[in-house]
Amino acid sequence: MTIYLQNPTFIDRQSCKVIKKNIKVTQGYEGKIEFIEKMPEQNQLAAEDKIINCADKIVTKSFGCGHHHIYSALARGMGAPKKIPENFKEILKYVWWTLDKCLDLDMIKASALATAIFCAKNGVTFVIDHHASPFAVKDSLFTIAEAFDKVGVSHLLCYELSDRDGEKSKQEALQEHKNYFNSGKQGNVGLHASFTVGDDLLKQAVLLAEKFNTGIHIHVAEDKTDQEDCLKDYGIRVVERLHKFGALNLHRTLLSHCIHLDEKEKKLIKNSGVWVAQNIESNQNNNVGLADYGAITDNVMLGTDGMHSDMLRSAKVAFFAGQSIEQPGMDTIYNRFRNIHNYMEKSGFKGDGANNLVILDYNSPTEVTSDNFLGHFIFGIEASHVQSVISNGKLIVEDKRVTTVNEAEILSYAREQGLKLWNKMNCGG
Repeated sequence: MTIYLQNPTFIDRQSCKVIKKNIKVTQGYEGKIEFIEKMPEQNQLAAEDKIINCADKIVTKSFGCGHHHIYSALARGMGAPKKIPENFKEILKYVWWTLDKCLDLDMIKASALATAIFCAKNGVTFVIDHHASPFAVKDSLFTIAEAFDKVGVSHLLCYELSDRDGEKSKQEALQEHKNYFNSGKQGNVGLHASFTVGDDLLKQAVLLAEKFNTGIHIHVAEDKTDQEDCLKDYGIRVVERLHKFGALNLHRTLLSHCIHLDEKEKKLIKNSGVWVAQNIESNQNNNVGLADYGAITDNVMLGTDGMHSDMLRSAKVAFFAGQSIEQPGMDTIYNRFRNIHNYMEKSGFKGDGANNLVILDYNSPTEVTSDNFLGHFIFGIEASHVQSVISNGKLIVEDKRVTTVNEAEILSYAREQGLKLWNKMNCGG
């Protein structure tokens, strides 16, 4: 199948240059886009080919999420925890670790399908996810991958390795990674955070990542307690510990949060060339602080930490909230918004080619040009403007409707699984 976009205003994702030419989009991981002067005649089209009228529409590269948690999808609207958390560790203990222990494969499937739908409708065609379900580990990554593939959203998955749930869960999680990689699927090796990962597990995780030529994906210094525990237990800080075990030698490594770092840690990250995921709304929600990411590395991408799947929203919040600590320019935030594409390209992962596009019905009261596009990006364009989405050359959202699955059925299924999860949590698992 070939898709033809007629009369679009195309914005190059790197230069922000405006190009007003028709576009030919071919399908598959190796698919491409080609600017063409003339549209084909009707008799030149194959039966499955499609022409989309993009007059007065903006077309640009679709979006990606650098750090997601699909397992949080069923948390929306759930009741208060049994104890109101008073600090970050209690937020984990009474909310997220209570929830993840209650997940089964049906709940994981519902969470992944719902998240993939929300991503697609927000123009997100690639997701880096960090999963945890300590009593439903086996086949969890395969379940998420199948759900995302069904909707048509590409992915880079991992399981959150940790010592916190005992030996059985840890060994199952190591095996799940091995099974997943051996099946030919791409992913990272996941770790929760330094304070729940002992030396032996950290060593095993790095060796596993080296074996399968990938990177570590871990929460780093999200809260001060991560550093405090690391200093108390190991006599060094979190990034120093990761460096000691070789995690920073892996160029595909992704460090999420990185809020409470000292100058030595920032230098280690910068010199290593690994990547950092900024999740500002989650950090504000958990009241863990803000970071000057510009002082850490240029390799910063944006994530949501499972709060939602709207990357345009995350970019705006990163811009406005960042004014109080690092004063980022519009170009800085746009580069972070787009850095996931650079991560994918440099890492050699598939699913984020040029044939991933979003069509925006953005009827601005002012002209959109190469010079002012960033102003429209920060102050104008919203997820509500996403009209259609092309993922790997396939139309997965058309006129705001998901084309690949029955959205109503899936959300009904998700609501059933959500109630099941909440009841299980209220009964103590």
